[in-house]
Amino acid sequence: MARTGAQVTDERPAKRLRIEEDGPGVAGAGEQVKDKGDASAVEESDEENFETNTKHGMQGGGRGSDLYLDTINRAVLDFDFEKVCSVSLSNVNIYGCLVCGKYFQGRGRSSYAYAHSIHEDHHVFINLGTTKVYVLPDGYAVSDPSLEDIAFVLAPSFTPASVSTLSSPARMSKPSYDLSGKPYLPGYIGLNNIKRNDYTNVVVHSLLHVTPLRDYLLLTPFSSKHSELLRRFSALTKKMWNPRLFKGQVSPHEFLQEVGRASGGKFRLETQGDPVEFLSWLLNHVHKDMGGTKKHNSSVIYQAFQGEVRMETQQVVVQSTIASNQRPRFDIDREIKTTMSPFLLLAVDLPPPPLFQDSVEKNIIPQVGIHAVLSKYDGVSTQESRGQLRRYKCQRLPPYIILHYRRFAKNNFVEEKNPTIVNFPLRGVDFSDYVDAAPSHPPFVYDLVANVILDSVAGTARDKEHTVWKAQLRAGRGTGDNEKWYQIQDLIVEEIQKEMIFLGESVLQIWERRQVHK
Repeated sequence: MARTGAQVTDERPAKRLRIEEDGPGVAGAGEQVKDKGDASAVEESDEENFETNTKHGMQGGGRGSDLYLDTINRAVLDFDFEKVCSVSLSNVNIYGCLVCGKYFQGRGRSSYAYAHSIHEDHHVFINLGTTKVYVLPDGYAVSDPSLEDIAFVLAPSFTPASVSTLSSPARMSKPSYDLSGKPYLPGYIGLNNIKRNDYTNVVVHSLLHVTPLRDYLLLTPFSSKHSELLRRFSALTKKMWNPRLFKGQVSPHEFLQEVGRASGGKFRLETQGDPVEFLSWLLNHVHKDMGGTKKHNSSVIYQAFQGEVRMETQQVVVQSTIASNQRPRFDIDREIKTTMSPFLLLAVDLPPPPLFQDSVEKNIIPQVGIHAVLSKYDGVSTQESRGQLRRYKCQRLPPYIILHYRRFAKNNFVEEKNPTIVNFPLRGVDFSDYVDAAPSHPPFVYDLVANVILDSVAGTARDKEHTVWKAQLRAGRGTGDNEKWYQIQDLIVEEIQKEMIFLGESVLQIWERRQVHK
């Protein structure tokens, strides 16, 4: 006999926890779970009895209405937030109500989920760790094909075959659709700006379009032996590339909560930060969590981004023959000190902006070509810093170069912003002049993958509170007329004309080496 209203079949357990509205009720059920240790002990014994008494509850099959599956509301399901109980705030053994979307601890007779199922008449819950679905208060597991989409949204999975086609032109031309029928392109979806975290969103977008890093995060089976940051970064990656989302957007809340903890509060949700600082911290932290060392190619981070630069240093000295009453004269020390240094980001300097306005009293926005700023690494151009002359030349270039345009400089009063526009082609930038390589070596040609720009108020002073960060991403491997670019600002995703990309104030860029045969 099917279960209707208060009727219960003889096959279901006869024992019920009776909870009164004004009696012990929810509070009574909640008070029995005093801490994480007690919760785990109660859950193990209570749920073991549940499984023993009711494991045959689904064996005979049944209609969806009998199993309460028709009460599931996919529109309210959101698995992007931290998996903590909405009552106890514990993160141990968490279940999600598939009717209202709230999280509760446990499903035993003394649990919050059990009490919620009785008081709210919500009966279908999913274990957020195992993706198994249960019907409460009876406690039996449900296995039904109609639940597969929910499990996939909670824990997306990818195969090498599916990952290999993520950036193919066919996939780029075929959008996915959310529950409301709105199209979206996996990998090019909006990230919630929870408060002031747009500076982290652009970094996440840029990194997750670096193919080897993306594929590693999608395909590696992370477990409890890996760091929490690495597991949450992987989970966010899978959600962003998920072709079966219920909503065409993702919240990075769970990942950023762990970022705040792992960084000791340096990168916070409610405070605007610098994407360059966050990118540097994230790359080094993830590298260590992957088991990386100081050795070259010891992690996927070093394999993708690490290069090496040679720095030659000469000291500027005062001539010793100058009398005390004469003006000092400077000379260059003949001794040249050479050091090798690995890098993950290649910093370039912009020429200083003009001090005066033009004839119509408007600020002049200067422009410079990318090779003019890259000449810093030609081994000939000299940089003066703290009484030293320095020359730089790359010894090894990585498959992906991260360029950092230094737009901000501090003086005694404010932090100044350099508005200089950098002109660059989207494809075919030759870095061969900036690396020591044999003449027979194929040229080092790179194509742009991601471009991070800032949008701020006019002027030369930096205003963090009114700065907006945007990511511009190349769509797949399309070339020529088929090449598309998307600009993402938090939840706003829009296609952008290629000719408009270099007009922004670029701060970070990721360049991918092209396979060139000499």
